[in-house]
Amino acid sequence: MFESLIGFAVVLGLIFARVPIAFAMALVGGVGFALMRDWNAALSMVGTISFDKGLSYTLSVIPLFILMGNLLTISGVSHALYAAANHLLGRRRGGLAMASIVACGGFSAVCGSSLATAATMSKVAMPSMRKFGYADSLATGSIAAGGTLGILIPPSVIMIIYGLLTESDIGKLFVAGVIPGLLGVVFYIIAIRVVTRINPSLAPKSDNTEPFTRKERVGVFAVIGLFAVIMVGIYGGFFTPTEAAAVGAATAFVIALFMGGVTRTDFYKAGLESARTTAMIFAIVIGAEIFSNFINFAGLPDALADLVYNLDINAFVVIFGIVLIYLVLGCVLESLSMILLTVPVFYPLVMNLDFGIAALADPEAILIWFAVIVVVVTEISLISPPVGLNVFVLRSVLPDVPLKTIFRGIIPFWIADIFRLTLLIAVPAFSLYLVGAM
Repeated sequence: MFESLIGFAVVLGLIFARVPIAFAMALVGGVGFALMRDWNAALSMVGTISFDKGLSYTLSVIPLFILMGNLLTISGVSHALYAAANHLLGRRRGGLAMASIVACGGFSAVCGSSLATAATMSKVAMPSMRKFGYADSLATGSIAAGGTLGILIPPSVIMIIYGLLTESDIGKLFVAGVIPGLLGVVFYIIAIRVVTRINPSLAPKSDNTEPFTRKERVGVFAVIGLFAVIMVGIYGGFFTPTEAAAVGAATAFVIALFMGGVTRTDFYKAGLESARTTAMIFAIVIGAEIFSNFINFAGLPDALADLVYNLDINAFVVIFGIVLIYLVLGCVLESLSMILLTVPVFYPLVMNLDFGIAALADPEAILIWFAVIVVVVTEISLISPPVGLNVFVLRSVLPDVPLKTIFRGIIPFWIADIFRLTLLIAVPAFSLYLVGAM
């Protein structure tokens, strides 16, 4: 166990020294495994993991969903979703900020990336909110918070990674994220209503809505249709989640062509960006798998389980302890790295807990519920200082907005997320109802 803790400390030290986390985890995991066993075994382990992950059929879902999201980005459907949400909500106080949240939720449903959602919607929504006199804090806060929905509402790359790490049913993980994701939209809208009532100067009293064009209607129906194809295909048994990613990417390509205005250069950039993101994710996955083998060999998961059992700690106390660890780690790590670094340690511990309620009597139910909790905590980390990757994405797209302004705008949404997280922990049915219904 102590070897594992030392390994974690060294990994964090390397991260603070600006070593890429993929290489930090691979280096510490490989060297630690070699010191505990021998170098031949460590080199064999590293080679086997790199080969297996690089040629994994299951992991092919990642580049395909990423490509799907990038194709939809260049097709302009983000503008269509924002226009539709604006048409419904734009005349309310703070309506454009609410429209940004709804549009982010819709776009994330077919994008799967929080960072991509935040970057895209900032270009779409920010000019409109500035035009009608919204405060930069509320405008950027709503976009940054709305962008976090990208890792929960299916299809979600983070859910796919969790499913691969825990050997869970990815289809069930997808459907488990629907209600918590919609709750996120509702809680964010409530947060906007509250802050605009407290401080009406943040948003104008009345917003004008732009006309809803035929092309934008087509874009909205295209997104709804794509989401329906993916979800019905998976749960109707027509294809697997991996095949669904291929169908989604192909459909997104057709949508991009049909929407018009997309050049050959745009397709090239979408493919190049997909390749870069995929390479980054695969490097982190391989590094995390190497590090996971080291901490498992060192016995950390078993030691934690024994410690909890011997101390007779309530299961929900353990969950809240894990949540606090995630909130702290989220201040220094990005979401994917945090998931890959911690889930192999925590999920065996959670599987051995007795929650004492019928909804969590089944091990699979615990695994799915814990997935939602982990992803929601990870969402919170995306807007938590001092890192808050969504905040830095907005800062790069909107260099004229100070970081302190964005973080000030984030506070109401961060509080709303804490309420939502508490509700999801206390009432597992929010995460499990649709899984049981399907």
